[in-house]
Amino acid sequence: MNKERLIFAPATKQYSKAHLTRALLNDSPLLQFNKWYSEAVEAKEPIAESTTLATAHLPSGRVSARVVLFKELDKRGFIVYSNWKSSKKARDVLSNPHAALTFFWKGLERQVRVEGRTEFVTPEESYAYFKTRPHDSKIGAWASPQSQAVESREELDKLVAEKTEKFKDIEDIPLPDGWGGLRIVPLEIEFWQGGMNRVHDRFTYTRENEESDWNVKRLAP
Repeated sequence: MNKERLIFAPATKQYSKAHLTRALLNDSPLLQFNKWYSEAVEAKEPIAESTTLATAHLPSGRVSARVVLFKELDKRGFIVYSNWKSSKKARDVLSNPHAALTFFWKGLERQVRVEGRTEFVTPEESYAYFKTRPHDSKIGAWASPQSQAVESREELDKLVAEKTEKFKDIEDIPLPDGWGGLRIVPLEIEFWQGGMNRVHDRFTYTRENEESDWNVKRLAP
């Protein structure tokens, strides 16, 4: 059995940056996230907006996860943008409207987990964000049949070339069909601060529904 092991975990890391107490937390988990996210950006955490989006397909229950870029936080929740027409996560969300996000900021030894219900933002909201994307990113959104099988890199390059030609004289490129924002409306948000000897500080905010007040509890590590 040992001969079949290909990867060995490194020595256990000890966390020592800080302690997290209830007194340090905002009563609103969204405001608390905004504080931690701002501190991650200020600390120059590599790609602080990167987050793991996990979805599950029903009825199989098969789970899939991928790293995406968090783009917006509003009073309802966390928004990411993607192709919701052909991707695996689109099929998952269609069958099961629940999803989760995980943020990890290594330098600050912090993690935030978000669980909740998904909803699509309006086309107007999606277009407002789409307009801020670089020109080539807009072309890529139009050209890529996301998550679908393609024969070769050359096929992808051909699709990009076709869309580049199509929109070469168009400054205001329209929103692609099926592309837009997905909002995760949270029902639970956990804040994790690494602690010495693996005795981490964990606090979770939970609520029954979107109209309920948040309850805050400390969790054992």
